[in-house]
Formats: sequence, structure tokens, C-alpha cells
Amino acid sequence: MASSNPGPGYAKDPEHKVALSPSNKRVRAMLNGLTIADTTNALVMEESGYDPVYYVPIGDVRMELATETEHHTYCPYKGEASYWSFAAIGVSAENAAWGYKLPYDEVSALKGHLAFYPAKVDKLEVLDAAA
Repeated sequence: MASSNPGPGYAKDPEHKVALSPSNKRVRAMLNGLTIADTTNALVMEESGYDPVYYVPIGDVRMELATETEHHTYCPYKGEASYWSFAAIGVSAENAAWGYKLPYDEVSALKGHLAFYPAKVDKLEVLDAAA
């Protein structure tokens, strides 16, 4: 079956790898002492040339504290990324998280997940799931 939305980067650079798998870790993001994301159902993405990135299901993110921004970036392996800012008790973190609303077929599991920039939140923890 042919892909309906393949990532163009894979055809141009077949050596570049993007692997997604369920994580066995607990991922938690904090802003101004408030937990804004907490999950044991994250996906971990391992991409050539990058550190692992943990994607949190939107259902485990405090989206009532989030505002989607106008900022977007593009990746030829994943697609167009949308960004969200978070506000917690008078502190805001601009474009602190990103996600792919319509990811390319090869990474379609990213849909409905957000990743957080460690430097834009107070704390991004990746712990053993029992923690």
C-alpha cells in the first residue's frame, strides 16, 4: 500500500533514521512549581544526530494552560510543527512545546503528542516509570 503523506526527507537521505517507540519512562514537565505534563505513556523518538525526544500524549498535558502560537517550523522527516506557550501562576513559557498535527506517514504516531523544550520549562524530568 502506498503512503498518502510520505516524508520527502526519507527519499533524499535514506540513511537518516527516525525511530519511534513507546517509552518505559515517566515524563513530567513543570512550570513555576505546577505540573503541566505528566505521563507514563510517552513516545521516545530517536533521530540520527539528535538526543532522544519524549513526546507526551495531549491527554496528559494541561492544555487549559496552553495557547497555540503562530510559530511553525518544518522538518522533511516529520512535517510541519505547531507550537504552544504555557502559563502557570503568572509565569509564561513562550513556544515551550511543539507537536505535529499532520505528521508524515513514517511518524504518524506523533499525532496527538507534544514535546517540551527543557530550557523553556522549569523542569523536564524523565524518570523510571515507578517514580
